[in-house]
Amino acid sequence: MSLLLAPLLVSVVVDAQLVSLAGMYGSLHSPNFPEPYPRETELHWNISVPDGFQIKLYFSHFDMEPSYLCEYDYVKVETEGEVLALFCGTQETDTEVVPAQQVITSPRNSLSVLFSSDFSNEERYSGFMAHYSAVDIDECNDRSDEDLLCDHFCHNYIGGYYCSCRYGYLLHTDNRTCRVECSDAVFRERSGILSSVDFPAPYPKSSECLYRIEVELGFRLRIQFDPTFDVEDHPDVICPYDYVKIRAGSREFGPFCGDQPPGLIETDSNNVTVIFHSDNSGENLGWSLTYTATGSQCPVPEIPPNGLLNPVQSGYSFKDHILFSCEPGYRILKDGEFLDHFQVDCQADGSWSSSAPQCQKTDSTRR
Repeated sequence: MSLLLAPLLVSVVVDAQLVSLAGMYGSLHSPNFPEPYPRETELHWNISVPDGFQIKLYFSHFDMEPSYLCEYDYVKVETEGEVLALFCGTQETDTEVVPAQQVITSPRNSLSVLFSSDFSNEERYSGFMAHYSAVDIDECNDRSDEDLLCDHFCHNYIGGYYCSCRYGYLLHTDNRTCRVECSDAVFRERSGILSSVDFPAPYPKSSECLYRIEVELGFRLRIQFDPTFDVEDHPDVICPYDYVKIRAGSREFGPFCGDQPPGLIETDSNNVTVIFHSDNSGENLGWSLTYTATGSQCPVPEIPPNGLLNPVQSGYSFKDHILFSCEPGYRILKDGEFLDHFQVDCQADGSWSSSAPQCQKTDSTRR
């Protein structure tokens, strides 16, 4: 990628002894350089470069009056009130620091340099010459893991950076958080498992998820959460950040968060919505649940005399059926008609579709 360097913009206000420097590079020097600098002079340079850049400053020449802890003449380099360097003298001592080959880097895109000389000089010192240039900030590598700029991928370019997400995720409007669309899934099987996205890896941030479970009328849904349950919580407020809620008809269960899974949830509805909300922070592992549908219970029918039924079981629920038949020499009589077998079904309201038939003895000639 090519970089167009902005032209150097220099405005000098000598009377006020203030110099403002803007652009991608430039230089500054002590008054009268390379001639000796004057006494009782103070000159301030404010250097700024575009956002997304830092400033690197180095001295190609430095010759100033030595003094203990630079109390007479000095050059001070600052940024936003923080002193980055204080220089004086002609060589390094225990109490004086010269820039030598040192390169000073600003943490952000501005820097100030202050030159100050007092009322006297025992010798004539030539002062300094310094140069600065804008360098790109690699925002992607300047953060710790705890303070990442981007949820998934960070891409640096000259003057800035941008974030992108793994496949299946969408970049949030904050341009750094990766969220998911998770509100279209409808579960219609009578049993199943659903979970937060990527469980048991950390779930996406800034997401609103709606999972709908819809089974036939006559079934009631029950929900059991996996023991691994990890949703961001708060020690004093109930689930202010991330939470799971269960809506079943007019009832609502939750919100749930923390590291303890909810207990078994028995609903009276065949339609359940699982709501999961996450904010823009945290690295929690999420949740998983198993749901099962149980039907209305029908009473165990009595077996008619000389009759048989299949299957024989201790209980029957919605959608179960029973097939009646008779022992040899007998046939089913139902509504005036002889049948070899007769089926009844357990209905949504917990009743059988028909009463049990009767078995009637037949002779060998009857058809």
